Amino acid sequence: MDEQKIKRINELYHKSKAEGLSEEETKEQKLLRAEYLAAIRGNLKSQLDSIDVKERDGSVVNLGEKYGSKIGN
Repeated sequence: MDEQKIKRINELYHKSKAEGLSEEETKEQKLLRAEYLAAIRGNLKSQLDSIDVKERDGSVVNLGEKYGSKIGN
């Protein structure tokens, strides 16, 4: 997500607290927030998928490969 969209999310938040939002602005805010959350979830998932754990038997297991398909996307 680019800085311009994040700036717009913040503008809409501050406007909602100060004077309220129109129906169109409320819809825009919902869409931008959903896009922002999807980006955050995607970044977190890619970070977690890249973690390797060394098991007691010495083998190395990638958590993304082991658990990635079990967790809903």
